[in-house]
Amino acid sequence: MSKKHESPKKHSQFTCDISYTCSRELSWLQFNSRVLEEAESETVPLFERLKFVSIFDSNLNEFFMIRVGSLTDIAAIHSKDVPDNKCGWTAAQQLEHIYESCIPLVKRRDKVFMSICEELAKYGVEQLSYSKLTASEKRYIDRWYKTRALPILSPQVVDQHHPFPHLPSGQLYIAARLRFEELSMFGLLPVPTALPAFVRLPDENSLRYVLTEDILLSKLSSLFKGFRVQSKSIICVTRNADINPDDDDDDIDIEPDMRQKMKKLLKKRMRLAPVRLEYKGKLHNTTRDFLLSRLNLHPEQVYESQIPLQLGYVFSLESMIADKSLLYPSWTPQPSPMVISGLPVLPQVLEHDILLHYPYERMNPFLRLIREASADPNTVSIKITLYRVASQSKLISYLCDAAENGKEVLVLVELRARFDEENNLALAEQLEHAGCRVIYGIENLKVHSKICLITRQTDSGTQYITQIGTGNYNEKTAKQYTDLSLITAHDGIGADAARFFQSMALGIAPTEKDELLIAPHLLKSGILELIECEIQKAIACLPSRIIMKFNSLTDRDIIDKLSEASCAGVPIELIIRGICCLVPGIPNKTENITIRSIVGRFLEHSRIFCFGIGDSEKIYIGSADMMTRNTEKRIEIACPVYDKKCIEKIHNILDIYMSDNTQARVHNSHGHLRHIKRKDTDELINSQQKLMDETLKNSPYIL
Repeated sequence: MSKKHESPKKHSQFTCDISYTCSRELSWLQFNSRVLEEAESETVPLFERLKFVSIFDSNLNEFFMIRVGSLTDIAAIHSKDVPDNKCGWTAAQQLEHIYESCIPLVKRRDKVFMSICEELAKYGVEQLSYSKLTASEKRYIDRWYKTRALPILSPQVVDQHHPFPHLPSGQLYIAARLRFEELSMFGLLPVPTALPAFVRLPDENSLRYVLTEDILLSKLSSLFKGFRVQSKSIICVTRNADINPDDDDDDIDIEPDMRQKMKKLLKKRMRLAPVRLEYKGKLHNTTRDFLLSRLNLHPEQVYESQIPLQLGYVFSLESMIADKSLLYPSWTPQPSPMVISGLPVLPQVLEHDILLHYPYERMNPFLRLIREASADPNTVSIKITLYRVASQSKLISYLCDAAENGKEVLVLVELRARFDEENNLALAEQLEHAGCRVIYGIENLKVHSKICLITRQTDSGTQYITQIGTGNYNEKTAKQYTDLSLITAHDGIGADAARFFQSMALGIAPTEKDELLIAPHLLKSGILELIECEIQKAIACLPSRIIMKFNSLTDRDIIDKLSEASCAGVPIELIIRGICCLVPGIPNKTENITIRSIVGRFLEHSRIFCFGIGDSEKIYIGSADMMTRNTEKRIEIACPVYDKKCIEKIHNILDIYMSDNTQARVHNSHGHLRHIKRKDTDELINSQQKLMDETLKNSPYIL
């Protein structure tokens, strides 16, 4: 990572000070390396370590599809290949550093995966190759192969009558060098996606299995009858998936319906250019050159793997694990002490704000609120933005019930939620069929906000109940991601929320500032103003402080303003899980900034923004990371928190995060992540475990 401070390529448009900033891409790779640390940690249960390898691999796949794909496109257009304003490299230079940095990461991934598999075998959890099976086990696999696999296999020889096929992104193939008499040929066998990823052997006392691609690999000679198999390997192509629905495309742009536009774009994504080729096994040089030529790839875009090319199957194994010591102790989200169990939620919200903390507390109070509102005679409308939702969702069911009960239900479905487009298309149709009014946001602006508004008409007038979240309305991820959900009857917040939905229905981004900070016009300027306020306090020798927690920091304006605040003497504590382009500890630039990252069994996802100390403190929670895409190119919302008990709860959460000395890592002045220094006598604090312990302690007893 030391290369991040190399001198940038000179360019007339490059004027930024990069002495306290670093490459976004290398910062992300460093974060993913941190994920791999969990796989290497002996304090993590053994099978959970295998899951972290799978998460690392999934992260890397998406990184190539999106970031490498985007940079590849930019590098191809030389007129747009200008230096990045954090590292000073052009897109082409960034790609060089990415390819170079990924080589040791991939080798490290392979090493830890194989080490974990060796240990798991001692507990009866074993991945086997076909050649290692006993005679009876081979007969079992052969029966499965003949009945399940063989009927749907399509081996192909590539020649003038059988052209090289399109290889979809992420699909496994077996590539073979074949010999027919004096001719050398290329053979290809797709691993059907209709087949399971692995076949479990019939052994009740252990979990022994064979990967489907390994079974097919063992049968390759019989599939290419008449040919001699000279070499064979498993390959997988990664394609660019960074497709922008708002890019100009004459054929797509004329579509009057956003749903039809997205369906066409999804088909287009499948055929975007390759950005990576992975292979496992012996890849003959001739085969390698042939694939590079057909896929239009360069040698630095090819990665050899010693382990399976797709690791998603690991999560399917979890339910089959008998020895629970291999897993994290089970955790069930608890009832919130801010909600009286057994009583309706709606009247409780009218009395005081409720702040839920996932996955420590249940999402149930919010779901109950929607269910109650759907049948409440005083409720006239429910409005909500949906970005990612579970496939089997109680929330959707309750919204449909509300529409069928005669409530006005307005649902803004973001069809451009990357990799969830198809699910959201189906979701939109389901909501429409139930009578909900569905809209799709704003042209050129992805709606990433998490907001729900319940409007009631009573004898005393209009009442608003507003929910603002830091994460999606997804019942599944609410058990895996740390997020905050504020439910409030504050009149000002509700009025702002009502204007927000009016703007969304008109296709206009809000520009009037009141309670809510809404991107792209109000959020960034609001955050900058709040930082400036702390700067002025520090200059006046008044107490000042900034604490912020979010997932990524890339916005150059925010970075520079934080540097200015540091120079003014404002103490700044940042908790950033992933990408961080700001380097702390640089004299006269960022010496008053501390940055830590926390990775654990739950994905840190909450966004919290605190400015000031004591009575003058202002606290917001919201949906946005401090990335340019969020602050300038999306609809995002940050909401103030006024309720004292909610504020106390947020402070307690932040205090626990900042006391973490096991899962936390701090950024040093070289941009590297380092362990928290602690004494032998210091108490070991794992923030997520401590939050679980406190939640259990504070959870109300339920009969």
